[in-house]
Amino acid sequence: MASILLWLLGVIIATEGGVVRPQVEAQKTIFILAGQSNMAGRGGVANVWDGVVPVQCRENPSILRLSAGLEWVEAKEPLHRDIEATETGIGPGMAFANRILKKKPELAVVGLVPCAVGGTNISEWERGRELYNHMMRRAKASVRSGGSISALLWYQGESDTINLTDAQAYGTRLRKFFSDVRADLQSPLLPIVQVALASGIGPYVETVREAQLGMDLLNLRTVDAKGLALESDGLHLSTPAQVHLGQMMADALLRFLPTPSHAQAPHPNQAPPPQRPS
Repeated sequence: MASILLWLLGVIIATEGGVVRPQVEAQKTIFILAGQSNMAGRGGVANVWDGVVPVQCRENPSILRLSAGLEWVEAKEPLHRDIEATETGIGPGMAFANRILKKKPELAVVGLVPCAVGGTNISEWERGRELYNHMMRRAKASVRSGGSISALLWYQGESDTINLTDAQAYGTRLRKFFSDVRADLQSPLLPIVQVALASGIGPYVETVREAQLGMDLLNLRTVDAKGLALESDGLHLSTPAQVHLGQMMADALLRFLPTPSHAQAPHPNQAPPPQRPS
């Protein structure tokens, strides 16, 4: 009993004031959340967020969030509230994290690094530009006190559906973006889970989707959001859809077997070999 009380006291001290202390931080499995508004979260937002938090998105002391001030705090919705000036609501991040911990409790602590900004074109995420640099600063700050970056979660492309030139260039720009992120994080096989568009601002949604679904990088999985319920604006995913998407992204990541650098790499969409009967 004494040991349990001491453990509880340590947890209280480690999270005092909402800021998580180093002894808790060091265990983190970190995920970067980047893209535009459907990653930042507009679930439940009309003019303002309705404040409804589904059970799958509830707070969990084992889920942390890197604040705008680069401090680890206990995560709660909306995850991007201090990253974007626009009103944010439910996104896929908390549902993703809760699902990961439910399936893999041995991970102990999940750290989320929100970086998404609504209304952004893929060209604004090029290496050297403000959004890319901001994401890299946050990603590098996230590991200073311990932990490791385990994957990039990416949902973007609605703004690239407006004109044909951007839509046709999307695949090339996206491939370079993924390559640059891996290079700058010194993780050439960093797992990436991207989302194929459910909607778009312009008429070239299918052109962008084709580029997303046709991306064949190693350790990349694509989750298709097409058909998920949208808010009344016809662009942003509803709260239930965001919950479902977060769980789909978690399931995609849990199926990952990252390819060791010394091993022969399988095709990214290749099914795993059948297991031998035990």
